[in-house]
Amino acid sequence: MAVALEKSAPLAGVRRVGRRTVVAAILAAWLLLFVVLRGKQTLTLAAADLTDLHRWFNDVNDSIGADRNSNPLFLYFFNEIRLVVDNLVTFVQHLISQPPAGRPVPQIGWLGVVGIAGYVSWAVGNWRVALLAVAGFTFLGLQGLWQESMDTLSLTLSAVLVALLFAIPLGVGAGLSDRFNRIVTPFLDFMQTMPTFVYLAPLTLFFLIGGASATIATVIYAAPPAIRITAHAIRSVPGTTVEAAESLGATRRQALLKVLLPMSKRTVVMGVNQSIMAALAMVTIAALIDAPGLGKTVIQALQSLDVGTAFNAGLAIVVMAIVLDRVTTAAGAREETARRSKNRLLRWRRLLLGAGAAATAVLVHLSHTYVWAAEFPGDGGIGGSIARAADTTTAWVQDNLSGLTNAFRDGITNGLLNPLQTLLTDSPWWLVGAVLIALGAVLGGWRAGVTTAVCVGLLVGTGLWSDAMTTLASTLVATVLVMLLGVVLGVWMGRSTLVDRLLRPSLDAAQVMPPFVYLVPFLALFGATRFTAIVAAVVYAVPVAIKIIADGVRAVPGTTVEAAVSAGCNTWQIITKVQLPMSRGALTLATNQGLIYVLSMVVVGGLVGAGALGYDVVAGFSQGQLYGKGLAAGLAIVLLGVMFDRITQAAARRASA
Repeated sequence: MAVALEKSAPLAGVRRVGRRTVVAAILAAWLLLFVVLRGKQTLTLAAADLTDLHRWFNDVNDSIGADRNSNPLFLYFFNEIRLVVDNLVTFVQHLISQPPAGRPVPQIGWLGVVGIAGYVSWAVGNWRVALLAVAGFTFLGLQGLWQESMDTLSLTLSAVLVALLFAIPLGVGAGLSDRFNRIVTPFLDFMQTMPTFVYLAPLTLFFLIGGASATIATVIYAAPPAIRITAHAIRSVPGTTVEAAESLGATRRQALLKVLLPMSKRTVVMGVNQSIMAALAMVTIAALIDAPGLGKTVIQALQSLDVGTAFNAGLAIVVMAIVLDRVTTAAGAREETARRSKNRLLRWRRLLLGAGAAATAVLVHLSHTYVWAAEFPGDGGIGGSIARAADTTTAWVQDNLSGLTNAFRDGITNGLLNPLQTLLTDSPWWLVGAVLIALGAVLGGWRAGVTTAVCVGLLVGTGLWSDAMTTLASTLVATVLVMLLGVVLGVWMGRSTLVDRLLRPSLDAAQVMPPFVYLVPFLALFGATRFTAIVAAVVYAVPVAIKIIADGVRAVPGTTVEAAVSAGCNTWQIITKVQLPMSRGALTLATNQGLIYVLSMVVVGGLVGAGALGYDVVAGFSQGQLYGKGLAAGLAIVLLGVMFDRITQAAARRASA
């Protein structure tokens, strides 16, 4: 056995060196051919030009619009779904955000909503979370954004409710059945690979713009985390526990209801938490298809470069995200806390909860009856102060730090982005395609190579090859920066428990914030440029990369590190020769997740001058004649995401093998 291991280690080393050599040879050949063939067969398409595919998409859109009220498929299926979803959203809006017919205010005003938020947070969590919820919701009103915040909350709650109706049963089925799990996993992978932008255009084709399309898009985006985590929770219940229940005569239904689900409750609640966070992120972006709420305020401010208004609305989104995250996280930990509590404390809690319910009912009644308790008092002066402070800070930064920020922007743009973009966009399309296919096959295996070949062919078919390559360049540059930061901070966290305790809460909080929020501060720093989208993408993606790398470094056996220390290795050698090589799987997985996060954010950057596919999608929403081009751009984004995902996942499996 020892001899076999000794023989296999050199062979593994040869394979790794050989793969690197092949990659280097492919890149060298590309550079040589680029010099000779630069500018030929680049498939460039002007911003206002359309291909036959784009025109066909436009014709399909026009045809569907003309037949929407006569085609049986729309009359009895799509229109009915839209009607049901619209009614649900309208019902929730009339409860807390929009006045119904015959009333000047919603059914439950601000005082009742704050009371319900505090009581629910206390009931499912604890008094600290309740105080946070009350303070957070009150702050939304003080910002002058109460109605916009309640519109966002209405869409989020409606979408999460519908998503969980499907997600929990599907997750339970995937947890109980290996076959069903194998069937749904590829669909979940695909849904989670797609950037949020991509869901919007196809849904407007069938459900029009507005709250229904936004809610349906949010349901699709928010369901996969709940399905995955529920399935994981069911599978994590010890088999011996289930066998013991069955030996006592429990049926499968009883084992599910009395054993599996109760023992999975905390993990399932974590899935609900992730669905709520995904829904909030999607609802804000769905403002592009006329969804009401804070997202619309942010988009309008970004398009007019009004940093103060965008910052104030972005801060409201962050506050809502933090409150929803803390409440659902506390709900997940509540059952364990209750088990440790004494019966006397539980009785007191029940009495207090009863009194709290009565007080909340009084607040709801007051907010339903009296205007002063329904309309948030004041004129939102705090929001105005926040906006003015943001504008003042932006002006100061631009006046005093523009030299530093411009130098940083120009260094990255001229040193990395422009050369890579030129290489990708000025090379013949077939040459870039051949390089991508070859790299996919070398790094991920023949299956990844085949997937890449299919994606390249379809990218050419979209008619947006040049824009796709521009987006690819921005994505690759941002991913390189993500991995540089991820490795530095991830290794630091993995090697130091103190650093991990200090940094992890900030990283967790950063992952709670929707993508839109990241654009605002960097718009102030760097203006409306593609670099703004790249920096925002780096900040958005780096937390997940850091945590994955930190966990990978921490998983390296302590005995291995001790052996390296006893052999005389210094800290640098331990990191570069032991911990990072033994964390190859984590590094590749971090690259995979970083690419997916970066791609979604770079595309959102189309709102602030990033151009390319992101601009095509936004233009497709706002200009009817470019709808087909925007739809094709969404397809191109999906193809880039699938290609990245398949190559990096296959590479991660190879690295872990």
